[in-house]
Amino acid sequence: MIYIRMQQGLSQDARVIRQEVFVEEQGFCHEFDDTDSIAWHLVLYENEQAAGCCRLFSSDDPDVYILGRLAVRKSCRGRQYGERLVREAEAWLRGRQVKRLALSAQVRVRPFYEKLGFTASGDEYLDEYCPHIHMEKELIE
Repeated sequence: MIYIRMQQGLSQDARVIRQEVFVEEQGFCHEFDDTDSIAWHLVLYENEQAAGCCRLFSSDDPDVYILGRLAVRKSCRGRQYGERLVREAEAWLRGRQVKRLALSAQVRVRPFYEKLGFTASGDEYLDEYCPHIHMEKELIE
């Protein structure tokens, strides 16, 4: 059985997934921050095991939310769990009349987000030596 649980504040399951993916696998040093305590965290479960996660938080503009820290455990990749998490986040935001979703994507996964309807803008930039690009998607026209 697959389901997504959402809560405000960083859950232990989301922390473990992000530690595995971003710190151990990808080498990021500054993975956890103050935003974790105020963000909404989504965790996807497969057979009661945490498989993927992401977080959402409001930007300075009330019409725009930020999606970040999307991660799927290596053993669970290739099952569209990342897409499921993004779609669930979008549905939740539409229900709250949020007009736009923005994110900072690692350049290597830009095609994943483009497939989901996000558009890149601006120049590439480095975040902990990893190339990133700003992307956005209109949720409500």
